[in-house]
Amino acid sequence: MVKARQSLLLMAVILLLPLNAFALSQLQASVDRNPVMENEYLALTVSADDELASNALDTSALLKDFVVGRTSVSRSTQIVNFDTHKETNWQILLKPKHQGVVTIPALVINGVSSQPIAIQVIDGSSQPQQAKNLFLTASVSDKDAYVGQMLTYRVKLYLAVDLQRGVLSAPNTGGAQVKQVGDDKDGSEIINGRRYRVIERTYSIVADTPGQLVIAGPSFNGDVLVDTPSRSMFSFQESRPVEAQGDSVMVNINPKPDSYHGDWLVADLVNLSEDWQDNQSFEVGQPITRNITLLASNADDTSLPDIKLPLPASMKSYPEKPKRNTMARDGRTIAQLSQTVAIVPSQAGDFTLPEIKVAWWNPHLKQQQFATLPARKIQVKPAANTPAPQIDAPQTQTSNDSGIWPWTTALFALLWLVTLYLWWQARQQSAKPLEQTAASKTAHQPSSVDAAIAAQNAGEVLNALLREVSTLFKRPITLKELAEVAPELAQTASDIQAAQYGPNPTDSNALYQHLKSQLASLKGQKTQPRTNKALQSLNP
Repeated sequence: MVKARQSLLLMAVILLLPLNAFALSQLQASVDRNPVMENEYLALTVSADDELASNALDTSALLKDFVVGRTSVSRSTQIVNFDTHKETNWQILLKPKHQGVVTIPALVINGVSSQPIAIQVIDGSSQPQQAKNLFLTASVSDKDAYVGQMLTYRVKLYLAVDLQRGVLSAPNTGGAQVKQVGDDKDGSEIINGRRYRVIERTYSIVADTPGQLVIAGPSFNGDVLVDTPSRSMFSFQESRPVEAQGDSVMVNINPKPDSYHGDWLVADLVNLSEDWQDNQSFEVGQPITRNITLLASNADDTSLPDIKLPLPASMKSYPEKPKRNTMARDGRTIAQLSQTVAIVPSQAGDFTLPEIKVAWWNPHLKQQQFATLPARKIQVKPAANTPAPQIDAPQTQTSNDSGIWPWTTALFALLWLVTLYLWWQARQQSAKPLEQTAASKTAHQPSSVDAAIAAQNAGEVLNALLREVSTLFKRPITLKELAEVAPELAQTASDIQAAQYGPNPTDSNALYQHLKSQLASLKGQKTQPRTNKALQSLNP
């Protein structure tokens, strides 16, 4: 009984094996377009009338004449009147490698093969651009330029189909700097009645060396959605890879002309400006702030030279670090440099701040030009509260008759000598207590320098210092003269100016304390009594 059942099962297996092994009876291949343009993809569809594994189809034979792109597999099962029909479809994206006639070879699965297909590949350049669904154009602002000149390179991507995703590469150059300017612009154009979506991108290109500059055209790789015919009454869209290549451009780069003098700058237009009010007056030691702006059209901020300010000998400048920026306006690249400089005068008087000039080269006129700021006339007044110099007024003789006045003068002179002798004797006995008292008074005497330091006002500290020193020497002392009467004190004042108005301001508290110490030492030297040698001649 058991042997009978085994025999029946074996017979059933033998009967079913041919049905499964030879279920595949037909393999069909078709393309969605023929002919096809160069560098465009076509879709190859291979259909098998059975449910098969995804790797059942070997596509290695396609690699000879085609670039094989994305492959997708789908399966379907239909039952009509108890009749089951299964199908497996492979969709393969192919791009021909060359023009002419290329053949899709017969593909084989389990001994069943498809028919080969001859594909006509047409030269893409021979077809008008408006017949394409996607193409690139590129243009450059100048075909003849100079070293350091900014070239504007514009790329336009034209799309007549829906873009799903894509990457636009930058132009490739050797010996030049390439930067994207601004964001992409999205618009539309109509070419021969067909509307295209246009994506525009702008680059700046600056050549570093003279000679022939070859700008290789940019390339685009992406996916677009295209309509796919269907056996049903509905149509669907599928994603298909696309490629496009822009044309290369050659530009002649000229060297810097020998006749040019100054820092090399090439631009369409250069402007130099500042915020300035005429008829201004300033004080010695107070900073004069100048805010200067340099603008250049179609230039990069890295090519803008530093602004140089010529000054009179009695003034020192403390420039801040310049600020550079590049912006896009109306399709042009604008470079900007902003410079702030603090100028500190050390003498009073009328001065002229010299003219400021920036040289640049006009590539359209092929000549050197200058952006200028006119000379500025300023008045520098002495520091506030500086004591005026004492001038002895000449004595006016009112009478030729001397009368009693000569005798009175002699009496007063005798009394003065006696008083001077007595004062000298007392001075000898109490020299040290007097010195200590004078030093104590000097140390505790209120000073306007202390008030200015407490207010953290560097300009007022220097003004107060000049007033103190002028009082000590009984004549006006300027910053320049301070270096002659008190060199160490003048150096500390210069350090305070540098710390306050220099490019990197620092804390000046330590310098303030050092200044107070030096000023106290100077006061002590001025208040100490002179040596007794000056009085020894009066000692009887």
